Amino acid sequence: MEAYFWMKFSLFLICLLASGLFTRLSAQSRLIDSCDITWSSPSHNSGESMPVGGGDIGCNVWVENGDLLFYFARTGSFDENNALLKGGRVRLHLTPSLLTASPFRQQLHLADGSVYIDAGQGSRAVHIHLWVDVHQPVIHLSINSARPLQAEAAYESWRYTDRIVTGKATSGTSWKWAGKHAPDGKVIARRDSISFDGNDVLFLHHNLPPTVFDVTVHQQGLDPVKTQIYNPLQDLCFGGRMRGEDMYPAHNTQGKYIDTDFKGWTLKSKHAATSRDLTIYLATTKGLSSWQDSLQKLIATENQREALTADKNWWSDFWQQSFIYIPDSIGTHTRQWQMGRNYQVFRYMLGCNAYGEWPTKFNGGLFTVDPVFTDTSLHATPDHRNWGGGTMTAQNQRLVYFPLLKTGDTTLLHAQLETYLRLLPAARLRTKIYWGHEGASFTEQMENFGLPNTAEYGWDMPADHDKGVEYNAWLEYLWDTELEFCWMALEEERYTGQPLKRYLPLVESCLQFFFEHYQYLAAQRGRKSLDGNGHLILYPGSGAETFKMAYNSSSTIAGLHAILTRLLELPYLSDTARKKWTTMLAQLPPLSYRQFDGHTTIAPAQAWARVNNIESPQLYPVFPWGIYGIGKPGLDTAINTYKYDTDVIRFRSPIGWKQDNIWAARLGITADAASLTVAKLQDGPRRFPAFWGPGFDWTPDHNWGGSGMIGLQEMLLQADGKKIYLFPAWPKEWDVHFKLHAPYSTTVEATLHNGKITTLKVEPASREKDIITNF
Repeated sequence: MEAYFWMKFSLFLICLLASGLFTRLSAQSRLIDSCDITWSSPSHNSGESMPVGGGDIGCNVWVENGDLLFYFARTGSFDENNALLKGGRVRLHLTPSLLTASPFRQQLHLADGSVYIDAGQGSRAVHIHLWVDVHQPVIHLSINSARPLQAEAAYESWRYTDRIVTGKATSGTSWKWAGKHAPDGKVIARRDSISFDGNDVLFLHHNLPPTVFDVTVHQQGLDPVKTQIYNPLQDLCFGGRMRGEDMYPAHNTQGKYIDTDFKGWTLKSKHAATSRDLTIYLATTKGLSSWQDSLQKLIATENQREALTADKNWWSDFWQQSFIYIPDSIGTHTRQWQMGRNYQVFRYMLGCNAYGEWPTKFNGGLFTVDPVFTDTSLHATPDHRNWGGGTMTAQNQRLVYFPLLKTGDTTLLHAQLETYLRLLPAARLRTKIYWGHEGASFTEQMENFGLPNTAEYGWDMPADHDKGVEYNAWLEYLWDTELEFCWMALEEERYTGQPLKRYLPLVESCLQFFFEHYQYLAAQRGRKSLDGNGHLILYPGSGAETFKMAYNSSSTIAGLHAILTRLLELPYLSDTARKKWTTMLAQLPPLSYRQFDGHTTIAPAQAWARVNNIESPQLYPVFPWGIYGIGKPGLDTAINTYKYDTDVIRFRSPIGWKQDNIWAARLGITADAASLTVAKLQDGPRRFPAFWGPGFDWTPDHNWGGSGMIGLQEMLLQADGKKIYLFPAWPKEWDVHFKLHAPYSTTVEATLHNGKITTLKVEPASREKDIITNF
């Protein structure tokens, strides 16, 4: 039987070699290995940590003073204040303490999504493998050593007691600067329940009323319909169980790490051993009994060996699906090489939330650490991040998720789209309550239950102010960010070829809001609901957060035009809907223009009252909306806007959510696209190179990385209808090998070497005729 197996396996290898698949897989493995992050010395603190994750879990791992430590976090871990909490911190201590031995090596191995730590050699060698199950919420740590070791693993938590959150630290919650409106007039971070349970450590956070949800609903006058609003915080339980092989509860510890005191629950090995596993099982559900059942079921069904194999296969498929490699041809880790490497590394960070119920947050994702390493004046717990945990800032979130279209990671995209779909009833409800018409009004700075953030909404709102509009100089009348997530859904359908009727109610409800609301407002001001040309009067509106009290904002017009045009292309749209949306398309006002030194440029709006921020929405018709671009009419006008508009010029920057690199690429301005994208994706200021920021937000800044990814993708490949532009804004002297996705279920893999395209593979092959290139 054994001989038969090896005969079959040999034939399988021969077939692989004959087909070339084995060679391609080996080459792919070598390429991704070249992007691994490897350190040859331990770290000083959590600010020098390395990310690892999978499924919907992220860990920050580092070795400090001979101990291995890691924070772990999971999407959806929202407390009563809607802060996104860490699961805790784990500290591993070995006796003898071999992690101080030389040589030392800590590596993020992208090919299998793991962190490996090796220290010492010979009889003092120790090898540690830390990985997170992609398919189940389980964290695995394996220790192997040349000699038997004793091990202590401590679960450390700062949430062993209630804490009053004050000052700048309240910005990590949904109370922000309005903490005096919290129950009892103060923001309290409630304690967890932590204990030894058998031979394990059991930890749990259970939300109890009241929560920020209750206060927000009351503030915004929605108590009569409270039960109709989705409440993610009510009775939410999250936590888990830490278990060590051949380990038992030993003692409690206490101490202070960085700025925060903590208590520890320590498991100790019964015997010295050369191998040992530590496992953390996590569960998140509504209700205590359900949480207990979920955790027990997870532990009973988990199989580490099968999970490890499945994980390796998953990450292998992930890296074969899409990539961008820029060779380090002169061996000096040039800035463009860093750009390519960090693109891959940041995509890995996004891949760590492949199956989460909630999207990756722009302000740190799953990988925040002690806040003093981002803001030296902020001495808060490791749970902190500016701009909150459950608050969704659409302008920032979009940049995290748009790059997933060209990477083909539509599984990751769904967490963001499903969030909007889940909150759709609340957005419709507030429209109906406040204005009496139909449509979905998603606001900027929106909570994970679909209402505006309580602080941003405005506690000092005058009694006669429109209750549906945030009393906020930055956010008032800013509705059109909802359109970009409608666009993502429509683009996913175009890229994958799979009908996404599931998101059609979202798209149509957002359009319905604009169609009805601006006629409603016009009718309140005068007799006519349309202007003299039969167009909608989009006033008051907003050009991002910058051009306020705008009349016919260009970003809004371009967004509505793009979505209506794409919607009318859907073959399954009903005749009634087609007629309705055709009418709306005809009622859209035209874009406005202005002059700079004799050059015609796109105006931010027909008129506006003030400039409030540093964004350039006059270029949103270029990205994300694609009204202007390479091969399209009016390209010169869009280029003029980029080159001559004095607001665009003074706002230009590669920092944070700035999109200038994307616009330069979309317009074929190669030199600017290259310099700005390199500036975005070069190594950040921290030990881990893709921990950029804080920019305008927090570290690691995910909309910094996302906008960098989009810019790099657009330099290499752009699509206009069926046309595919290859290397539209790529320096000819830069070698590159990439594989990206294009609309209509298409992938393009190409290599540029010494200014010539040396390989080009388009699938399906019938799409090769649609490739356009000047190289």
